[in-house]
Amino acid sequence: MEAPFFHYTCTKFQDLKLYNFLQKINLLPFAIAWFIILTTLLCIPGSDLPKESWLEKIPLYDKWIHIGLFGGLVFLWCGAAEKRKKNLKSMQQFFVWIALSGCVYGIAMEFVQKYWIPNRSFDIGDIVADTIGSIAGLVFATKLLTKR
Repeated sequence: MEAPFFHYTCTKFQDLKLYNFLQKINLLPFAIAWFIILTTLLCIPGSDLPKESWLEKIPLYDKWIHIGLFGGLVFLWCGAAEKRKKNLKSMQQFFVWIALSGCVYGIAMEFVQKYWIPNRSFDIGDIVADTIGSIAGLVFATKLLTKR
């Protein structure tokens, strides 16, 4: 069962000019750029990360950042793939593979941080947040990009 607010939001989004804009542009360069930026951010040594006291007042702020970063990653890659798939069912299946790839990438980056990035560590909470973000990106992409 779908939440009424989410359905309303997605329906209204599809009626907006932004939806038409997303249908016209090639999201592949944005997806590649997002991937490069995300990889760069995840490979910053822990000692170089900013220490912002106002962010620490937000509960689980670092997990929210992971959710947003991985949600954006999956959404952009789904948007790039959407232009290349003709069949709705195959497109949705490909979206699922993109989301699973986002989850695997998140797990792999935790191992990279543990073994190769100074002052960074393996965090199961980050993997959970990456997975939630990947699923959120999948849901939004499926709802917002598959108007057919």
